[in-house]
Amino acid sequence: MSSNATPRQILVTSALPYANGSIHLGHMLEYIQTDIWVRFQKLRGNQCVYVCADDAHGSAIMLRAEKEGITPEQLIDNVKAEHTADFADFLVDFDNYYSTHSEENRELSELIYNRLNAAGHINTRSVTQYFDPEKGMFLADRFIKGTCPKCAAEDQYGDNCEKCGATYEPTELKDPRSAISGATPILKDSKHFFFALPDFQDMLKEWTRSGTLQDAVANKINEWLESGLQEWDISRDAPYFGFEIPGEPGKYFYVWLDAPVGYMASFKNLCARRPELDFDTFWSKDSTAELYHFIGKDIINFHTLFWPAMLEGAGFRKPTAVNVHGYLTVNGQKMSKSRGTFIKARTYLDHLSPEYLRYYYAAKLGRGVEDLDLNLEDFVQKVNSDLVGKVVNIASRCAGFIHKGNAGVMVAANPAPELTDAFISATPSIAEAYEKRDFSRAMREIMALADKANAWIADKAPWALNKQEGKQDEVQAICSLGINLFRQLVILLKPVLPTLAADAEAFLNVEPLCWDDLGSMLADHQLNAFKPLLTRIEPAKIEAMVESSKEDLAAAATDTGAAPAGNGELAKDPLADEIDFNTFAAVDLRVALIEKAEFVEGADKLLRLTLNIGDATRNVFSGIKSAYPDPSKLEGRLTLYVANLAARKMKFGVSEGMVLAAGPGGEEIYLLSPDEGAKPGQRVR
Repeated sequence: MSSNATPRQILVTSALPYANGSIHLGHMLEYIQTDIWVRFQKLRGNQCVYVCADDAHGSAIMLRAEKEGITPEQLIDNVKAEHTADFADFLVDFDNYYSTHSEENRELSELIYNRLNAAGHINTRSVTQYFDPEKGMFLADRFIKGTCPKCAAEDQYGDNCEKCGATYEPTELKDPRSAISGATPILKDSKHFFFALPDFQDMLKEWTRSGTLQDAVANKINEWLESGLQEWDISRDAPYFGFEIPGEPGKYFYVWLDAPVGYMASFKNLCARRPELDFDTFWSKDSTAELYHFIGKDIINFHTLFWPAMLEGAGFRKPTAVNVHGYLTVNGQKMSKSRGTFIKARTYLDHLSPEYLRYYYAAKLGRGVEDLDLNLEDFVQKVNSDLVGKVVNIASRCAGFIHKGNAGVMVAANPAPELTDAFISATPSIAEAYEKRDFSRAMREIMALADKANAWIADKAPWALNKQEGKQDEVQAICSLGINLFRQLVILLKPVLPTLAADAEAFLNVEPLCWDDLGSMLADHQLNAFKPLLTRIEPAKIEAMVESSKEDLAAAATDTGAAPAGNGELAKDPLADEIDFNTFAAVDLRVALIEKAEFVEGADKLLRLTLNIGDATRNVFSGIKSAYPDPSKLEGRLTLYVANLAARKMKFGVSEGMVLAAGPGGEEIYLLSPDEGAKPGQRVR
């Protein structure tokens, strides 16, 4: 049962949260996933170090600090304190949690830049950008607003129109203005610094196909490689909160250059306090240690193209693997502030145990990059059934008989060797699932063992035997084995449920358990008094959490100055052209059930939807592919359908109507759905 002959040296990171807002449950998916994997490695006896940091630079932080009347340093310190508390209370156990605004990060960023520059991988050229004359700063696209050059919609951002979906250059906007000051921006030239990413094209083609990435990620990155890499702009002009480029006054490293260097800086900061750790052992070009990054699929280009190229060019080692996960949805939809499903980490913690969510995420996380859905009803059912009804139930069933019948001492007996053999033989597969980050498989296999243990105890029925004369020794043997099987389950679940494990260790009266303890059993062993280890989730707590999230939204609206229109009147949308009531009443809007959703071969943006509208089916092509990369998740869902829209013949077939969606476009498209209880074919009133 020995887990490892020679302990591995492993360095693990999660993506750095931006120091400009609170952690929410979507963020927590990644940190819980990483923490489980790290705890598993440590449980196996490996040297596994987990570092992270706040991503603390950029214009957004500088502007928010200015708005709040504090320095950027004060802002990032405040946010770091909040982030640190949230992570700690979710039992995410970093070896070091640091900040990219540190001397270690400055030194390493300058070192990497200087090495890249000396090797000829840094170029400069003039760039023309909009400049805010009142703020005295160049404006990123998101800080420019104006009139869309395509449809004339007002108040659109500098790179795309939310009304017609057009994309364009900021210089194409009509009547541009600064979203920061309201001033009319002017065009101005500035020298920018570029990292010559194309120099590393061949290396990246080989590295991204070497097993370092999941297949789906490697395929996506290959699209970038096949289309030809472009030089990467790594500089920003003052004023900017970040690190100044060496020898270039007024020029700063773009936040995405020094952010991943923050992994190295956090580890270097830790090395200064942990003499057994050596920076070069983990980061040198010839390092034999392992390096793993856990990230979301929205930032794969930075971690699988820019970052390994920077490391290669600067003479450092590249990651062993980059592990990518999908997004979080809640109740089948993107998190919504209005529905109360945009849940902050602290709001969750105010109502529920962190271990409930840790287990649910583990039970749903596979190796791929598919999105994970937090279905709140399923969440309650699964936690109550698996953790309370299966795992803890074993201990609560057996402990009382041992305390009453044998003064809390477990006897040396194994009345079901076939059952203990089944537990032992299952552990290599569970270890493999943990190692490969296939946590959902690990949880299924662990719960299958729990089912076997419960079924055996139910069959032996010690509560009935205890009432029979002369059966007390058999009762003690059954219950002692039950406690031993419970101990095995606790070890297997310890990476996911560290608090439950600690409480169970106190009840079992044992030292902290490790993976190698799976090969032994307790015999003639004194237990401590049993106390309830977990309680069931009450649906009322879920409802309270959702309501609190809605309250958070109301508070945020107040904080930002947003307010509803007064006197009971609706606020007028300046972008909406008015129609009369008769025109609106002519729209035949119905509830439709999506029976099938699939990709359309040759179409970049379309999904083909087969809709059940009660008395018929309809075929609709909808341009929502970017928001639903796994269209099968739409199947079985209700949506709203315009039934009397004239059929449109398209290159791919005939589209018989339209489904309704909202959002700015891209990944932010939200298919509209009716309330629960609606039926296909019902007219919308």
